[in-house]
Amino acid sequence: MLALLALLQFLLSGCGETGNAANGAPPPAAVKAAQPLAQSVTEWDEYTGRVEAISSVEVRARVGGYLEKVNFTAGAKVNKGDLLFIIDARPYKAQLNYAIAELERAKSKRELAKNDWSRAENLVKAKAISTEEYDTRAKGWREADGAVQSAEANVYAARLNVEYCEIRAPIAGRVGREMLTAGNLVTGGDVTVLTNVTSIDPVYVYVDADEQSLLKYRRQALQRKPGAAELKGTPAEVAVADESGFPHRGQLDYVAPQENRATGTIALRGVFANPDELLSPGLFARMRVQGGAPYDALLIPDRAVGTDQAQRFVWVMNQEQQVEYRKVTPGARIGEMRVISDGLRAGEWVVVEGQQKLRPGAKVNPERIALNSGQGT
Repeated sequence: MLALLALLQFLLSGCGETGNAANGAPPPAAVKAAQPLAQSVTEWDEYTGRVEAISSVEVRARVGGYLEKVNFTAGAKVNKGDLLFIIDARPYKAQLNYAIAELERAKSKRELAKNDWSRAENLVKAKAISTEEYDTRAKGWREADGAVQSAEANVYAARLNVEYCEIRAPIAGRVGREMLTAGNLVTGGDVTVLTNVTSIDPVYVYVDADEQSLLKYRRQALQRKPGAAELKGTPAEVAVADESGFPHRGQLDYVAPQENRATGTIALRGVFANPDELLSPGLFARMRVQGGAPYDALLIPDRAVGTDQAQRFVWVMNQEQQVEYRKVTPGARIGEMRVISDGLRAGEWVVVEGQQKLRPGAKVNPERIALNSGQGT
């Protein structure tokens, strides 16, 4: 009898436990919760644009002739003044020698004319020659002196032509490929492009900003320095296609003087150091411009902010580990973080993961984590 009663009690207790599990509340949801990160932040406005070289020069020959030598390797780094091409200079050296000889002959004639003029001065004082003869000899000396100056100019021009047979890099940078090889006839002037040289450090990045952003930057500049809405020196950062964040730091150095009426935008230009040559001219780039002064803010991961129609909200956990639906006013996005302008206080616990199936008043099983400043950059 005692054994039968014990078995019956065991079966009844088992049925009761099964009924509680079937009819009771589900287990608390497993979530991750964190307190907002309080730190100083700086808002940035992001744009897309292109990297461009500060200087790019097409190298052309100033004199014509046969190309004697190509003195560089395509794509190599060159300094200003490095020898790139050599044109056969023999015809120009012959012209130089002829011009030098003509100069010497003109100098001899000038010396003779000067002697005649000097003698004429003594003779006219002694009234041994007429005034007309004296004037003729004086004019002969001046004419001979002019001939010397003309011959000197011819020598200078001939010497320049000889120098132009050595074509040198006009700027420092990287040289392109040779457009003509040795043995080809080069036409002087603006006809034949031999190669090009492009500067590499620093570089420009051009972007187009909207009218509202430009006005914001200028009003901030006026706050920093009343009476001067100058944007030159405004901090800027840039990244290329495979980079996360904005590792290259520079500043604005140019703003277009007028708006592009077709697009309603104004061109901004940033200048950036490029010692490792990662920023090649022509590359796509993302540039951001500092949009305001640093300020203290509360930040949470952007993924923790939900959307309910036009309303933004977060789930806040209380001491009883229950969640509350909290309307918030989000601010700027800083990296993977979002500034919360209103609706949240420091020290509150916000659900940052696992909020998909929550409802107001639901209990949660939280894993408390700490945010770090690296998540806000």
